[in-house]
Amino acid sequence: MADASHTSFLPPILTFCAGAVLAVPLFRRLGQSAVLGYLAAGIVIGPSVLEVIKDPDTIRGTAEIGVVLLLFLVGLELQPERLYSMRKDILGAGLAQMTLSAGLIGGTAWAFGFSIGGAIAIGLALALSATSIALQLLEERGDGSEAYGRRTFSILLFQDMSIAPALALLPLLATTGAASGGAGKAVAALALAAAAVAAIVLAGRYALNPFFRILAKTGAKEVMTAAALLIVLGSALLMEHVGLSMAMGAFLAGVLLADSHFRHELEADIEPFRGVLLGLFFMAVGMSLDLALVLQNALLLALLAPLLVLAKIAIAASILRASCSSMTEAVRAGALLSPAGEFAFVLLPLGVALGLMDEQQGAIATALAALSMLLGPVLAKLIDGFLLSRATTETMAEDFDGAGAASVVVIGFGRFGQIVTQALLLQHIDVTVIDSDVERIRSAAKFGFKVYYGDGTRLDVLKASGAGKARIICICVDDRSAALRIAEIAKSEFPSARIHARAYDRIHAIELMKAEVDYQMRETFESALGFGRVTLEGLGLTYDEASLIIDHVRERDQQRMEIQFTEGITAALTKVPRVTPEPLVKPKAKPKALNAETETVLGGAEVAVGGVGEPER
Repeated sequence: MADASHTSFLPPILTFCAGAVLAVPLFRRLGQSAVLGYLAAGIVIGPSVLEVIKDPDTIRGTAEIGVVLLLFLVGLELQPERLYSMRKDILGAGLAQMTLSAGLIGGTAWAFGFSIGGAIAIGLALALSATSIALQLLEERGDGSEAYGRRTFSILLFQDMSIAPALALLPLLATTGAASGGAGKAVAALALAAAAVAAIVLAGRYALNPFFRILAKTGAKEVMTAAALLIVLGSALLMEHVGLSMAMGAFLAGVLLADSHFRHELEADIEPFRGVLLGLFFMAVGMSLDLALVLQNALLLALLAPLLVLAKIAIAASILRASCSSMTEAVRAGALLSPAGEFAFVLLPLGVALGLMDEQQGAIATALAALSMLLGPVLAKLIDGFLLSRATTETMAEDFDGAGAASVVVIGFGRFGQIVTQALLLQHIDVTVIDSDVERIRSAAKFGFKVYYGDGTRLDVLKASGAGKARIICICVDDRSAALRIAEIAKSEFPSARIHARAYDRIHAIELMKAEVDYQMRETFESALGFGRVTLEGLGLTYDEASLIIDHVRERDQQRMEIQFTEGITAALTKVPRVTPEPLVKPKAKPKALNAETETVLGGAEVAVGGVGEPER
């Protein structure tokens, strides 16, 4: 009996895993979003078809953590400077789309007999768009930096910002009812919620960064992951206890950490949990879809689902067209925004639980949201193909206006990385810097440098820091093995980016060349050449004469590097003749004579300088 109780959790987990690995690749193969695969898998294994999982509510609580983590990651993206640069699209197009869509949908629901509170809940829920589907489609098309892609993201960003007020509004609509105890109880609930929000804001502003700095000094990566989950889930639980939503608490935590030095590390730590649990959430949504109810209301849903999708396309396209977007990009963006969003499956059950609508109404609205998520991506793909087939170079030219400026990711902010970064910032180039030294990050902040905490050898951290969209990745760490690992990861995962690497010595430089970096430099080589040039000047040569000699040394070193790279270091050593050539320039003041051994080293061989035996440091 004890063994059975210990293993009882395995069958549902295996069922979810099997459903995901079968359905998601199939839908991706068909050119559709992974979300559709999760929804379809949930429908099949749920009570409506195979009945493998008979009670979807048993996993809904766990699955909703995926939505909580998603909203936390949304909050992490809301940096003040980014919001300010997108303010017109966010507050203009975003507010107009949300207001008009929610008003039209809510008004229709009210006409169908819903209460005012229920109509507001349905209007808000179905006006939202599926962020995961839209961003996935943009990523697959490679259109994230195009004009319509940026405007789509701006509207999605406003929708994500509006989720928190919507989650706070629904309980207040319920508390103002006759059965709730009147206005006094509503005011008390509002005051409690405000106090909880204030507590999270104060903790985020004054406690979270010192807390993560202490943990980072331990060097235990798993502790950082546990701390990230503690912050997110703790904030979510506090919001739930004061009558708001767990997702709202996670959103606040994300916003408060958006400017933190640990932002990219937190994003990388949370992302795997978010992906798995959000997939589980969509499967739970699919399982909760009552096919019997859909069949009973087949005619109504067959009429409403296409109308919902087309109405959202028309509203979004009209708004974007009025804001000087081309018709092509306006319709493409509207198509991406047409499916109902992930949070419809949070707002609608919340509306039912609060008594704003009955279970039958909530079930129909949920089915409508799910059907729009099935229909929207397919229609978006068809519309996109049709528009692109008819588009000319002239009609598409403005889609590329204002594409994002070149960006650089600098990994390592030691003495080498600091100088590299200063050169880039003087040209006003957008730079993201990551480093794993907490004290170095704090010191950099005192001088106005924004450095994020993160381990550059982790692929998820590199992705979170924007390496996938960077034009150049500068590897400036002082750990030769870490630099080589980062170079290999970056070359494999980010083929469109140039890889520039700091090398420790000659052997390390050759290893980096074998890793196919685009450019490498030994950290002391150029400074040693500069030192040698000044020394030659001190011995009587002019600047031009000394520079000629230094250029010759640089060229010979490059030749040796090429030989060593192609034939190996040991073989290359035997090919370099140990002779003493005539000086390139006769100095005006002859220096003190050198002994024979030193003459040999400084002459044609020169291999000992930065060679195999000793490092260049």
